[in-house]
Amino acid sequence: MIQSSKKASLKGIITIPGDKSISHRSIMFGAMAKGKTTVDGFLLGDDCLSTISCFQKLGVKIDVNGNQVSIESDGIKNWNEPQDILNTGNSGTTTRLLLGILAASPIYAVMIGDDSIAKRPMKRVIDPLRQMGAQILGRSGGQYTPLAVQGTTLQGITYQMPVASAQVKSAILLAGLNSEGTTIVTELEPTRDHTERMMRQFGVQVETIDGDIHLRGGQQLVSTHIDVPGDISSAAFFLVAGAITDNSDIMLKNVGLNPTRTGIIDVLSQMGANLKVEESITNGEEPFGNIRIKSSELKGIEIGGELIPRLIDELPIIALLATQASGTTVIRDAAELKVKETDRITAVVNELKKLGANIEATDDGMIIKGPIQLNGGTVTSYGDHRIGMMGAIASLIASEPVEIDDPSCISVSYPNFFEHLKNVKTT
Repeated sequence: MIQSSKKASLKGIITIPGDKSISHRSIMFGAMAKGKTTVDGFLLGDDCLSTISCFQKLGVKIDVNGNQVSIESDGIKNWNEPQDILNTGNSGTTTRLLLGILAASPIYAVMIGDDSIAKRPMKRVIDPLRQMGAQILGRSGGQYTPLAVQGTTLQGITYQMPVASAQVKSAILLAGLNSEGTTIVTELEPTRDHTERMMRQFGVQVETIDGDIHLRGGQQLVSTHIDVPGDISSAAFFLVAGAITDNSDIMLKNVGLNPTRTGIIDVLSQMGANLKVEESITNGEEPFGNIRIKSSELKGIEIGGELIPRLIDELPIIALLATQASGTTVIRDAAELKVKETDRITAVVNELKKLGANIEATDDGMIIKGPIQLNGGTVTSYGDHRIGMMGAIASLIASEPVEIDDPSCISVSYPNFFEHLKNVKTT
């Protein structure tokens, strides 16, 4: 349990750790390609380490030296059939994307995750993969882990996404990459496009035509070098911290600015935050830059529609942000929060209410009224890294100390979070 107390201000520079989504994919693509792929800026969080472990069990040589990773592979057709179960830990990205990869591979494998993964819906991925010819078995007809995959030859499909999910889209595209024919995916709303961008970095032709993603199967991946920018989902916690804490001025360096992920910047701007994106540099396929945030006078807004997929992971910390904004903030169209690491609608509302927030849950989001002085108390993380970090940031403005019951879960995405927080605190 960690206890934090209110501080007068936050000042300093933080280099945000590597993007979790891109780090996962760098291992996956490097393992599928023949040759040696190198990665700089890799996130050494628990989720990404689970991805490394799974591919090592498939016979892929992966060396980690700090945040530099090298992957040497003979290609997907030459992987070893694993003698042990592939454990994806707490990582939904590893579980769902690996399903798409294994389904079109020549091997048999069994996958399992932690208690949280065992509750997360997998049918949304397995249904389209089965339409492609995948052979997958699991609990409740493939709804939940453990899952057994017998790799086989798949056929490309045309698929209309029923939910806005980058993980589902990516699983289909990764299966389509190693399938016969062309795979076409139509999204409800644009979701993060790291998979498509990384495909191009590895020499794959993938096109978006009138909103439909077209991918021809059977293309060969060419090993390459990947620079991983900082994770904007991790940066979001310090962006909010800087905006809601008095006399603060924080520079966040090396933050990924992929337009499918910058919803948090749009929300802060609409709420009136004193924020500036100081530069934007193209880093391979992924843009990145530095963001400066200062203490801000905020106003409540409505958040919904096509903006939601661009900030779905940031909604817990946005809810905290809204407690310090004048007026009412409405978050809608975010029912997907219910099937994250925990039911994040219930978790966010319960924990912020404990601290005195004026917040109510709705079927697809929440309503927050502010500004309000938060009290101290104990925040339950539910083993969810984003709820844990939300509680830590709340402690900066609470009138009494805030305790987090299980801070260890934060290492999933931000292993040095508390070190960075300590470095920018001033009393």
